[in-house]
Amino acid sequence: MYHHVKKLMFTVRVDEPDPRFGNMLLEQFGGANGELAAAMQYSIQGLNCEDPDRKDLLMDIGTEELSHLEIVGTLARMHLQPTKFDRQAAEADPLVAIAGGGGVNLFNSQGNAWTADYLKITGELDVDLRSNIAAEARAKIVYERLINFCDDAGTKDALQFLMTREITHMKAFALALESMGKPAFSIGRIAPTPGLVDQFFNDSTGTGEHGEIDTRGPWNEGNGWVFTESPAIQAEPGASTAIVTESSPPAEQAGLSDLLIDELRDILHAEKQLTKALPKMAEAARFDQLRELFEQHLVETENQVERINECFELLGKTARAKPCKGMMGLVEEGQEVMAEGEEKEDAAADLALIGAAQRVEHYEISAYTTAKNLAQQLRHSAVVALLSKSLAEEENSDQLLNQVARSLMSVARMPAAIEQVE
Repeated sequence: MYHHVKKLMFTVRVDEPDPRFGNMLLEQFGGANGELAAAMQYSIQGLNCEDPDRKDLLMDIGTEELSHLEIVGTLARMHLQPTKFDRQAAEADPLVAIAGGGGVNLFNSQGNAWTADYLKITGELDVDLRSNIAAEARAKIVYERLINFCDDAGTKDALQFLMTREITHMKAFALALESMGKPAFSIGRIAPTPGLVDQFFNDSTGTGEHGEIDTRGPWNEGNGWVFTESPAIQAEPGASTAIVTESSPPAEQAGLSDLLIDELRDILHAEKQLTKALPKMAEAARFDQLRELFEQHLVETENQVERINECFELLGKTARAKPCKGMMGLVEEGQEVMAEGEEKEDAAADLALIGAAQRVEHYEISAYTTAKNLAQQLRHSAVVALLSKSLAEEENSDQLLNQVARSLMSVARMPAAIEQVE
């Protein structure tokens, strides 16, 4: 929920308007590195973020960027104001003067319209945070250059404020990234090809016209780097270290193949147990939304059993289940929760039931992730696709349970709130 307060975050003062400088300021209003782009980028990242702590960070800074947009817009409008009535000033930017009436609009200093193409949003939190750090660094440099081209003291004060906040945001994003505890080069979930990831290709060779030579440094030597001649040179006889490829499966695959089959048999038994447990959980649910969710997941689970059977068929193995003791324990615990829930209030009973269901979901997510990774390593792409679909369903089910739980927590608080009022 947004609320506008009729007060700038930093009071703007312009002693001597300069229309040409006002045009430069538009770069930070509707440009690629401007405040609107930052506000939209961080806010949309926040909407997509499943991490509540860092979601709060993104929404806080995204909202502050809207305040910065107001400062920049006010500052630019004050500098552009002479273009409303002065012909010479209007010539500094005819687009602003004629089409915009001397005011600001969502375009940059060259008159190019603002576009959502400026936004860098991947939905992968650590990648987005790195992008945000770079965005703040670029914005800081733009403000620094604007300060250097400005002679008005009041304008410089406002720009100094805005420039400083870019560093503040950069620090916040960097610390948020650090707090995630991810290694610097651990991006996404698929591991890079061993060997190839440590090869540095010497693709720019020879001596340049100004004496440039092939140089070495921490970016291409030491710390595990393998300095390698470029692919073009390797086509010639006597080339140095060849490019590392992975054109054939790793040598030792038997152990992984057996492990994959073992994991699939474990999952098959787990899913079969759930086809029996889910109808009981649906019957025990007090709220319609939770009951419907269990019924929907029962259909998904039956389809998941079919997918596991299809995986065995693709691998040329018998679809035989192996007793899954982990799921047996979780199902037994769920039965206890349902029995104890008979003595509880509706919301409390269903919240306990959701807790039992989510423990099952997390167990399944872990099992499917392990099986999918093994299939990926063994290059069984069709099996990977089947397991990925089931994994996505389990993750979605967990999120839906979270949503129902939040609703029920609100319901559970209502009686206490009513008693306080009375």
